[in-house]
Amino acid sequence: MKKSSELKEFRPSSWAIDRSTVVYVVIGIFLVLGVSAYFSMPRENYPEIKENNIFVSSVFPGNTAEDIERLITDPLEEELKGVKNLVDIVSTSRENVSLITVEFDEGISNESAKMEVKDKIDFITSGSDWPTFNNAKVEPNVFALTISEEMPILNIGLTGDLPIKQMKFYAELLQDKIEQMSEIKKVTLRGVQDFEVEVALDLLKMTALSVSFKDIVNTIQRENNTISAGSIEGNGTRKNLRVLGEINSPDDLNRFVIKTQNGIVFLEDVSTIKFKEKEKNSYARSNGNKALVLDVKKRSGKNLIKTVEKIRLLIDNVKSTDFPNSIKIEISNDQSNTTKNIVSDLVNNIIFGVILVVTVLMFFLGFRNSLFVGFAIPMSMLMSFMILNFLGSTINTMVLFGLIMGMGMLVDNGIVVVENAYRLMEKEGMSKIEAAKKGIGEIATPIIVSTATTVAAFIPLGFWPGTIGKFMIYFPFTLSIVLGSSLIVAIFFNSMLVSKFMSTKDKIIGKKKLRRVTILLLGLGSLLIF
Repeated sequence: MKKSSELKEFRPSSWAIDRSTVVYVVIGIFLVLGVSAYFSMPRENYPEIKENNIFVSSVFPGNTAEDIERLITDPLEEELKGVKNLVDIVSTSRENVSLITVEFDEGISNESAKMEVKDKIDFITSGSDWPTFNNAKVEPNVFALTISEEMPILNIGLTGDLPIKQMKFYAELLQDKIEQMSEIKKVTLRGVQDFEVEVALDLLKMTALSVSFKDIVNTIQRENNTISAGSIEGNGTRKNLRVLGEINSPDDLNRFVIKTQNGIVFLEDVSTIKFKEKEKNSYARSNGNKALVLDVKKRSGKNLIKTVEKIRLLIDNVKSTDFPNSIKIEISNDQSNTTKNIVSDLVNNIIFGVILVVTVLMFFLGFRNSLFVGFAIPMSMLMSFMILNFLGSTINTMVLFGLIMGMGMLVDNGIVVVENAYRLMEKEGMSKIEAAKKGIGEIATPIIVSTATTVAAFIPLGFWPGTIGKFMIYFPFTLSIVLGSSLIVAIFFNSMLVSKFMSTKDKIIGKKKLRRVTILLLGLGSLLIF
């Protein structure tokens, strides 16, 4: 007894043991906040990777890669060198297209960087020497990319025996309704092209009527235009006037006047005008049939599962109210199913882990004492969800992988705490409170160091370079939170529960009783899992 009295206490654990009521309240708060965080955290397939890169793309048709670099890329690069917080500029010049990637450091936000780039672009494009195409200046497109926002969360296929124009009408109707959802960033339509007006010229008629290609181009540009006609004053007010000249139908082009010398020559006299689909650059199939496909992309940080549920409900409503029965809608590549399965696997692993831990520890500590260790699994997980939610994280593949990986290690601290206190009660004859205080005092430093070394072993995963490193950092980050939570549970909560409920009377359960309890627990676990 003299030897045991020399054991040092661990002050935080002793404080928790002496103030059990406060600890009960804290446990209740953590349980409520953890459950709330679990249900409220957004579900995603992939973590949101934020790269502080801004992209500038410019399209200048009819030019070679050398001309694109000389006319577009070089002037833009020279102007962009003056932006703040610049790290690097990488450009690619190809036939008809220029793409510039501007990388910034962490000292500027993505939105601010985009505005800086856009201001520079607007300044240089406003100059008189900037290239033009079809009497309009080439407009560079400034944008940022987020990986999670560029991956479609599902595809919606529309099939039917209606004409392509009608199919496109209904597809665009559904597209507009989905894009109105706040969770959706963009919906892309594939399998159908925009329609264009084709003016097929007859060279023989053009030669006979002395009409050139330039005459036709100038006529279409001049006539298909709405111009200002000045203003009029009356009753003390001034009203602006304009002459409407833009066509509403391709048939309006037929009456465009090309020339009036030696008789009036209309556009229909030298050409055939058609309204048809543009040249195809995408094809879509649904179950082997020709289809129109909508690629749905959600905004980052939004709940994937709830978003897909809202989309499915919207589709059902639109199909029943606005769509004819001849149109069939097929949903494919639903990414929410993967997330649901991963989250379900995590819950099943937690339940089954508690059952197995309690069952195994009953051999050595008895049923009641083994529950103290089993308590560490759900408590640590709920604390982890609470912390992750507070830090703004989402439930994604990497976070769930870290949680599942850490679940096998988080019971270690609880086992050591309970076993050491049990040993002092049985061997040294200490009371529950004294055994809990002295027991945790013996092993507090070792379990803290053990947890720290385990976390340290995974930290290098977060230092991988490039995009892979930005994905992998979520794994050691999550694992550190899980193991840190298990350490807090062991030091504060397990030590307090040991001081209140530890018993040495049920160390080993009889074989018959153990067999029955094991079968009961496994059966209960199977029901919960399925």
